Amino acid sequence: MSHVAKKRKLDKTRQDTLYFDSYSDVTIHEEMIADHVRTNTYRMAILRNSESIRGKVVLDVGAGTGVLSIFCAQAGAKKVYAVEACSIAEQAVKIVKHNNMEDKVEVIRGTVETVELPEKVEVIVSEWMGYALLHESMLNSVLYARDKWLKPGGLILPSKAELFIAPISDPVVEDRLHFWYTVKDQYGVDMSCMSEFARKCIRNSDIMVNSVTVEDVLSHPARFAELDLHSVTAEELRSVQGHFRCESFGSAAVNAFCVYFTVTFPCPDKPHSLVLSTSPFKPETHWKQAVLFLDAPVEVVQDTLVTGEIRMYPLEDSARHICIHMDYSIGQEKRQSKTFSIPDWSSEAQP
Repeated sequence: MSHVAKKRKLDKTRQDTLYFDSYSDVTIHEEMIADHVRTNTYRMAILRNSESIRGKVVLDVGAGTGVLSIFCAQAGAKKVYAVEACSIAEQAVKIVKHNNMEDKVEVIRGTVETVELPEKVEVIVSEWMGYALLHESMLNSVLYARDKWLKPGGLILPSKAELFIAPISDPVVEDRLHFWYTVKDQYGVDMSCMSEFARKCIRNSDIMVNSVTVEDVLSHPARFAELDLHSVTAEELRSVQGHFRCESFGSAAVNAFCVYFTVTFPCPDKPHSLVLSTSPFKPETHWKQAVLFLDAPVEVVQDTLVTGEIRMYPLEDSARHICIHMDYSIGQEKRQSKTFSIPDWSSEAQP
């Protein structure tokens, strides 16, 4: 008789504690600051909005090390409230002081849902995006801050987010599955019977965070959702969904889909907005792409139609974790369905 450990539902306080604890180590902050695309795009966006920031009060939601708060102070903000829930706030205080910004940047330890600010703000800035955009559910905190603290007509950076999907062919997966057929030639032991076990392990229901190369993308990406941060509600984030339609570039085997996002910063005095993209067609970011493996590859040829519906929603037992459900058709193949999720943070979710 087999015994499968059943995950117990974590209460919200425990979920939040695990989430904030994950940001208490230097590694994740090193990764984010070192992500030049991410950090420099925010810096450029803040400087390009200096006319809207100069002399204004700014709220930085989830300030981390405080780098965005300092960018805002450099852009001329009168006051910046850097709200950060985890212990990295102690380091943010040191960084602010080290940069002689303590007269403009005030670090406040706590969640934006529980802290009290002495005044309303004219600007909200936040780097809230998680894997597949919505993992971690930090956007909910930004919307809370918008509704409670932002003055009417205030600026939100970034102001828009979009989600895209494309069919891909991941050659690494096929190489890993084929590996078990090569063992006999190398060592004289036939391990080809491992291939089915390997297939179940590799082509599972986990959302994998991988780098997808341009060569592996099999069609033009399709946009399936757009979020306007000035108007989207927390209730709408409980189910972000849309349709997609793609046509394949040529002959290949589709073995996965990749999901990625962009966020847009308004630049009122420039001809174009500033876009931070996690597309495989753009320079790599630490978000990479969310890869969803199919149970079996499907062969396509030039202009094979790939259509479907995709829905993203919080995991029932752990609201900060994202689920993705897909219904899709590839060419003449029968319509398929599959649900994916990002694995839980730790074994602490186990009894």
